[in-house]
Amino acid sequence: MQSTPVTEALIAAARRLRAETGRLKFGAPVTHVYNPLGYAWPPHEAYLRKFGSAGKRVVFLGMNPGPFGMAQTGVPFGEVAAVRDWLQIESPVGKPEREHPRRLIAGFGCARSEVSGRRLWSLFAERFGTPRRFFTEHLVMNYCPLVFLERSGRNRTPDKLPAAEKAALFTACDRHLRAVVVALQPEWLIGVGEFATKRAEELFPDSPLKRGRILHPSPASPAANRDWPGVVTRQLEQLGVWR
Repeated sequence: MQSTPVTEALIAAARRLRAETGRLKFGAPVTHVYNPLGYAWPPHEAYLRKFGSAGKRVVFLGMNPGPFGMAQTGVPFGEVAAVRDWLQIESPVGKPEREHPRRLIAGFGCARSEVSGRRLWSLFAERFGTPRRFFTEHLVMNYCPLVFLERSGRNRTPDKLPAAEKAALFTACDRHLRAVVVALQPEWLIGVGEFATKRAEELFPDSPLKRGRILHPSPASPAANRDWPGVVTRQLEQLGVWR
């Protein structure tokens, strides 16, 4: 895996984000917080080293890790099979300090598939064939690195946090996203879903950086369950991101 100034900038930014978000405190209804930049750092670093060695034309920005995706593998939208078989990344994964009994971390041994990640990486694999062709111009990142779980095990998204908690979290995440954009110098920043799109728009209101949005692949969205790959391909073609 190459080590370039871009790679080192991304890794340094991720380490800062890990430290800054690791100091934050969150109250009820959140009972457990997972930070895969800590316990799943080896595969996350491998992802950045393998695919983040140069600038990108397009950065896809997700919201935060899914419990069966990046929470398990350390890779954005990191559905186990996609990360292991297509990205060819597999590394040891530890455990969060406090683990929810209904959301155990099994790393690459996780038997559940994250639908969002499977849909996203399957689209890229089908269109580009090899990771090398995709990552020549693209990179996938997340805005927030933390997983928030309620007592029941239910996932709580960052936008649902109390205002004070959200402000502290967004300060760290905004700083990280700025560092990513400086390192990668993308032409396009594409939000995967509404939340990430709004964060990008608020952070770069007058920037020459082009911004766009694609439909989130979550099965919780009825629209995503009707030909998500076709819808997103058309969205990216209409924006001029893909030809």
